[in-house]
Amino acid sequence: MASVTATARPERVRRADRIRRRRATSGPSRIGRLIIVLNLAGLAILVGGALLLNELRQGLVDARIDSLRTEGQLIANVIDRSATEGDPEPVLEADAASDILQSLAIPKTERVRLFDSDGHPIADSYVATDRVEAAPLPPAKKPDERPLFELPFFSAPAQPHTDAEAERSLRHEVTQALAGATVAEVRRAENGGRVVSVSIPIEHVREVVGVLTLDAGDVDQIIAAERAAQAPFIIIAVLVSLTSSFALTQLIAQPVRRLSAAADSVRLSRARAIDLPDIAERKDELGDLARSLEDMTHTLSDRMEAIEQFAADVAHEIRNPLTSIRSAVETLELVKEGPGRDRLLAILKSDVGRLDRLITDISNASRLDAELARESPRPVALARLLREIVALHETVRPDGDVTVRLIADEADAVTVAGQEGPLSQVFRNLIDNARSFSPPGGEVRVTLTREARSAVVVVEDDGPGMPPENLETVFERFYTSRPPGAAFGGNSGLGLSIARQIVEAHGGRIRAENRADPTGRVVGARFVVQIPATKAGA
Repeated sequence: MASVTATARPERVRRADRIRRRRATSGPSRIGRLIIVLNLAGLAILVGGALLLNELRQGLVDARIDSLRTEGQLIANVIDRSATEGDPEPVLEADAASDILQSLAIPKTERVRLFDSDGHPIADSYVATDRVEAAPLPPAKKPDERPLFELPFFSAPAQPHTDAEAERSLRHEVTQALAGATVAEVRRAENGGRVVSVSIPIEHVREVVGVLTLDAGDVDQIIAAERAAQAPFIIIAVLVSLTSSFALTQLIAQPVRRLSAAADSVRLSRARAIDLPDIAERKDELGDLARSLEDMTHTLSDRMEAIEQFAADVAHEIRNPLTSIRSAVETLELVKEGPGRDRLLAILKSDVGRLDRLITDISNASRLDAELARESPRPVALARLLREIVALHETVRPDGDVTVRLIADEADAVTVAGQEGPLSQVFRNLIDNARSFSPPGGEVRVTLTREARSAVVVVEDDGPGMPPENLETVFERFYTSRPPGAAFGGNSGLGLSIARQIVEAHGGRIRAENRADPTGRVVGARFVVQIPATKAGA
């Protein structure tokens, strides 16, 4: 309502407009991006650590294969030179090769096995090692003629069950080596663990006479070491998650809690508005929320102050006619008849009419806010609306009274988005105000034009004008400045205030100014209304 609606402070209005534009044009949520980044940070560390360790593991396995290949090639060369014969055909001497294998210092983490050209086992460093460590045992046994993988040492006597998968992979590896290819792979061992294995063909006079297989059973230890190496990454990921949780608590949860406490303070009437400048300065959604809440509560505070002031103004304005009525009633008891009694009755009638107009205008002003909020804006053709208003005035105009003329040549198609009822009230108030200041037989001119994106309505009269210092005051509540001779109490002083509120609710502006002739003499008043236009129309 015109009396209780406080105009929002210009700075807050501009800031709210900037927030709305930024919300409409901005990309993803800043807080949303922060939450995503912080939550992904720990996962990224784990993924990066896993990728790094996988690459490291592969590098270690490759290095182990290279080491076994080099070592196996040296052993194969020694066996080729010392345990092979070429007359009449190349052949591997099993006893000599077994003796050579037993004489080598094989690390405990490695296992060396020797096969002849038919794939039959000749020697095994595990068996040789057991024989050497157990001194009373006889020398190593002669090669068994049983088929491959049926010998006791393939069955890993320490293991009660043979791993069929390990046997198949070993058989496949030896078969490939017998074809003349050096084979290197990671496979399952008989005990179920993983081993790095290299099988190297022993060649004499370009003929494969045997296969040397080296197994390194420390792969599981390498993997265990890698898993232990992941511990720092896991710890860092946990720390990052904890840090992100703490940061989210400080950046989001705590400010929201403060906003909630401030809102409760306003609700419990301990404060009139929310004021949290440290949060409002943030450049994210919480900052927008804090600024919006501050603007909202400041607007509510201004409205509450306006309501209080409006109540005081209403009480003051109503007290005047009530005081006059009470005085006239008390005096009326003393005057029984004659001209004095008639004069008192006229005063009573005038004051009752004044009080009725005042209450009606106050009621209209009080309902204005609800009316503006209840209806949705619709296209309003200003030329048609003004013609109807002017025609109504001309229809009820007594002879010799002020005439009202509409000038809207090329502006017939000017359309604004708004509510026809309140807009009609604006122009009726302006025309009534201009007629009340115009001399008898004068003219009020209503001009409709279009300027850029605005519809402009100008209401002019030929009255005495307004004091320059009151060009803004005339829009205040209950302000009245009547020309000499005008009846007292004929206006409530709310018409122009209501007009300004309706115009501003439609996104427009209204101003008052004096008309002057070429000599600078004031020859009337002018009210200019600007409302955003929706389209030019055809």
